[in-house]
Amino acid sequence: MNLEIRQETKENFHLLHLSGEVDAFTAPKLREVLIPLTEESGMKVIVDLSDVHYIDSTGLGIFIGALKSTHNYNSHIQLQGLSSRLHRLFKITGLDEVIDIEAQEKEETQ
Repeated sequence: MNLEIRQETKENFHLLHLSGEVDAFTAPKLREVLIPLTEESGMKVIVDLSDVHYIDSTGLGIFIGALKSTHNYNSHIQLQGLSSRLHRLFKITGLDEVIDIEAQEKEETQ
C-alpha cells in the first residue's frame, strides 16, 4: 500500500496528515518530509495517524529519528489519532514513554 502525506504549516507548528501504511517501502518518503520539519528550531510537528493502518519497525525507526532530531534542534513532535492497535504498538516498544502521544485513541472501524 502507499502512503499519502498532506502537510499544513501554521505560524508555530507543522501538521502532517498521514494516510496508508508506514513500512519499509514508504518510510523513506515519510523521512524525507518529516525530518526537515523537526530541524526547525522552536517548531512543533504534529503527526496525525488517524488514517494509518499499519506501521512496521522501519516506520517506528523514522519516528525515533524524528524524536532525536527534535532534541538536537529544540523542536517538538506529537503523534495524534492513533488507533488502539497503533497505540498498543508504541506501548509494547516503550516508545509511548518517550514520544508525546495525544491521549485519546481513535476507535477502530472494521
